[in-house]
Amino acid sequence: MLINRFLRRGFCTAVARPWLFVGLGNPGDKYKGTRHNVGFEMIDAFAESQGISMNTVHCKATFGQGFVGDAPVLLAKPQTYMNLSGESTGPLAAYYKLPLNRVLVFHDDMGLPCGVLRLRHNGGHGGHNGLKSVMNNFRGNREFARLRIGIGRPPGQMDPKAFLLQKFNAIARERIDTALQEGVEVLKLLLSKGLTESARHFNTIQKYKHIRLQNMPA
Repeated sequence: MLINRFLRRGFCTAVARPWLFVGLGNPGDKYKGTRHNVGFEMIDAFAESQGISMNTVHCKATFGQGFVGDAPVLLAKPQTYMNLSGESTGPLAAYYKLPLNRVLVFHDDMGLPCGVLRLRHNGGHGGHNGLKSVMNNFRGNREFARLRIGIGRPPGQMDPKAFLLQKFNAIARERIDTALQEGVEVLKLLLSKGLTESARHFNTIQKYKHIRLQNMPA
């Protein structure tokens, strides 16, 4: 199994420790394509681009593993439902003996315009229940990276919970599809250049995208 290959080839050492990429979302066809599930979509887009099969269940997550060049990567979509995401993420990190600076969580973010991404070293949960659960299972430690995926804000007086569980309209869907491809590219850059350099480069580009899209409805 590839898990054993990580160990045989020495990839669980401090020199070449794998990254754990975790996409947050809700399992089941009912939630497929909704705003709250863009973390799942980012995992799927990256897995497909790298030919990594997500055909295993491990630590309550749909799971895949592979290499991008010589860099080992673990991919997970917790099947616990969003509010219990940490019950999968925490055990996965523990199983592979990963420090939190090798964990990257993908999640939806209403604080960013639809289709805008941000790569961060750490941060709070900002009211996001999936992130809150992950932090709780890391004993309050927030020193894990995040890829924030902008979904925009609810229109008018719409209930945010209802907004999160809606599917994207055509304009928003096009922006998200573009963002997913941008996300794939920055993840490949991260695996080759590291988090600091890739975040600096990527966030500068996304800053201008933010300015361009912030007043445009989606």
